[in-house]
Amino acid sequence: MVPLTALWLPILLSAVIVFVASSIMHMLLPYHRSDYQRLPDEDKTLAALRAAGLKRGLYIFPFCTHKEMNSPAVVEKYKQGPVGMMTVFPSGPPAMPKFLALWFVYCLIIGYFTAYLTGRTVAPSTPYPAVFRVAGTAAFLAYGLGHLSDGIWKGQPWSVTVKEVIDGLVYGLLTAGTFGWLWPR
Repeated sequence: MVPLTALWLPILLSAVIVFVASSIMHMLLPYHRSDYQRLPDEDKTLAALRAAGLKRGLYIFPFCTHKEMNSPAVVEKYKQGPVGMMTVFPSGPPAMPKFLALWFVYCLIIGYFTAYLTGRTVAPSTPYPAVFRVAGTAAFLAYGLGHLSDGIWKGQPWSVTVKEVIDGLVYGLLTAGTFGWLWPR
């Protein structure tokens, strides 16, 4: 068993490496540029949403309770469409420094739990491949597989979901490499 205090460096360094890699993957590489689409007649649509008085939150449309789901009126709304889910953020420019700080904290949390699991299952001086395997599996579970539920339940296009899972695999491999490299000898 390896104590968490002995793993502070791989926790911190893996978070930094994943943070930098994710920045490169999302800002410099072109494969995420097609993930989002512009609303048709955006100005008119935004004016209608503004007039509706939307506040920050999650919305689903058409909205119905479980009891109403099979009523003819609701079924007709679903047939006519559109059908969707929408996230509304507070008005104003995106708070990128806040989002980036939260992403880094998230990376630290994943590093912490990767260290916890790996430290409880892998002994000191274990060879690199064994540390890599355990840490990589734990990190991939956290960074990658959770995105599958977005394709299942939130209607996210599978092309986007697959890219996010691949990103998670890259982050998991980087985390695994960091832990394998810095594992206590």
